Amino acid sequence: MTLEELDKKYVLQTYARDYTNFVKGVGATLYDEDGNNYIDFASGIAVNSVGHGNERLTSAICEQAKKIIHVSNLQVIEPQAKLAERMVTLSGYDMGVFFANSGAEANEGAIKIARKYGETQFDKKRYKVITLEHSFHGRTITTVKATGQESFHTPHFSPYPDGFGYVPSIADVYDAIDDETVAVLLELVQGEGGVQPFEKEEVQKLTAYLKEKDVLLIVDEVQTGVYRTGEFLASNLYEIEPDIITLAKGLGGGVPIGAVMTKHKDILKAGDHGSTFGGNYLSTAAGLAVLDILSEEYDSGRLHETLLYFEGKLQEMAVKYENLFEKEVGLGLMRGLRAKSAEIQGDVLKNALKERLIILKAGRNTVRFLPSLTITKAEIDEGFKRFEAAVSSL
Repeated sequence: MTLEELDKKYVLQTYARDYTNFVKGVGATLYDEDGNNYIDFASGIAVNSVGHGNERLTSAICEQAKKIIHVSNLQVIEPQAKLAERMVTLSGYDMGVFFANSGAEANEGAIKIARKYGETQFDKKRYKVITLEHSFHGRTITTVKATGQESFHTPHFSPYPDGFGYVPSIADVYDAIDDETVAVLLELVQGEGGVQPFEKEEVQKLTAYLKEKDVLLIVDEVQTGVYRTGEFLASNLYEIEPDIITLAKGLGGGVPIGAVMTKHKDILKAGDHGSTFGGNYLSTAAGLAVLDILSEEYDSGRLHETLLYFEGKLQEMAVKYENLFEKEVGLGLMRGLRAKSAEIQGDVLKNALKERLIILKAGRNTVRFLPSLTITKAEIDEGFKRFEAAVSSL
């Protein structure tokens, strides 16, 4: 039985899969079972933040696995406490951290914090959460409902929890707030929604207004966090201080981990929320290694150089192939090319894989690029050489 047959027989078919079998990765390069190399401009959808086979990360994981992989959260976990301290220090905010296993779980935790805040801090209960159209916040029943894309709200999984409303833009948030609104949940750069950043000034203006109205600001940094946009948090880049921040993807470098950070540290009490696996020894040891590596990349200036170099290459493609792409979008190493049609987007992705380049799609006909933050200039050059080969024939 081939691997494809095995997968199709025993694994639930919830993904439109490519059946290239990768067996090894080094940096931003993957190798299939036949020894062919692929340049990885996707990094597992922004997860492999320090690349494949990073020696410092794999060493930290192996050393921790030899000692303890897991105990429950009924005991104190040393690397968990140290990772929380490191995250709070890097953020510059006075916050507490809860650890989960994924971005969706992190957003569930954020919504629970907001709901309890709305229940306990006001005379009249507040529970409504406003999100934006084109947003994406997860695949659980609640986070699907929080996602501002009607295509996700199929009747197959209904009824959904109520209390969520969507607006087309930040400018529309103000009129949507009523006396039952507890929070606004947004991504500073909409990832699945087309790699679309919001304007800094409009975000800052909204932040000030929400503070004045005692409405919580939840920033979903599942994809933008951990230096993806150039700073530790996109919130740092936008120079705002949210009430709640969610993280996942790049934090563990490939080991599943999610986190909720909040300045409302006393809202949740023992028993209000929990996770069996969240923040265990293995995942938090990995997180500490990732932050060690990336903070060094940031402090040395190498990360900034990489961002500028990648952006320059992408802009060259946008200009050279203006017949295919409307514009280049995004921030940091969370970038995209807005294709002029869904057909072009699909053809670019198909051709790129033939050229052994891994890229992604996103909403609004966007071709998405999420390379590792430690990608080398040589890998960037080779990747764009393959990208040009993929698009030049279209």
